[in-house]
Amino acid sequence: MKTILTTTAALALMTGAALADGHAKTIRLGTEGAYPPYNFLNDDGEVAGFEREVGDELCARAELTCEWVTNEWDSIIPNLVSGNYDVIIAGMSITDERDEVIDFSAPYTQPDPSAFVGMGDVDMSSAVIAAQSGTIQASHIASMDGATLVEFATPEETIAAVKNGEADAVLADKAFLEPIAEAEPDLSIIGEDVLLGGGVGLGIRESDGELREKFNAAIQSMKDDGSLNKLIEKHLPGSATF
Repeated sequence: MKTILTTTAALALMTGAALADGHAKTIRLGTEGAYPPYNFLNDDGEVAGFEREVGDELCARAELTCEWVTNEWDSIIPNLVSGNYDVIIAGMSITDERDEVIDFSAPYTQPDPSAFVGMGDVDMSSAVIAAQSGTIQASHIASMDGATLVEFATPEETIAAVKNGEADAVLADKAFLEPIAEAEPDLSIIGEDVLLGGGVGLGIRESDGELREKFNAAIQSMKDDGSLNKLIEKHLPGSATF
């Protein structure tokens, strides 16, 4: 990732210069489109969910023209750095490791509980636990004594791994897992919730400081008037508000 950052420095600087000069520019919002309720594709193939509503409102308040693009999770940071889009808005938790490569806006959600889902009682001290690759949940499992991490490219594959016996449990955001556990009679929330990360923020190239500040001001505006809390309550019931 450090190599990618170096080879794309010129492109990133050009992007920042365009913003500084005030030139009209369409800001591309990159998301996964596969992690409800944060982001998903609706029946028309358009990005929907909590982050669609948040992103559209942030762009309006920042007086930015924005468009949505989708990108697979495992390459979402490299493709931001290489200029394929300008912002990541994809349920990405703020972590020190990621902050070494990109910058983050202020958080637009508080740290959200992660939960385990399995098909009955599971001994976590010796369990095989699935997680989406490159997530804070995968890092947490890797640090658990005795547990074995199995990683998958998509969140759907982690659920399938539990159902077909490849894994004893899956760890992911509770807001993602809870509706699945309620809809699947063989699956249930097990064990204690785990609080990970420093909240969810927009990922922005390190060279785009002016863009970051525009979004920070818009996020603060939504916090101040309560509109952000309303969207959290609508899409992420039970999550902490600001």
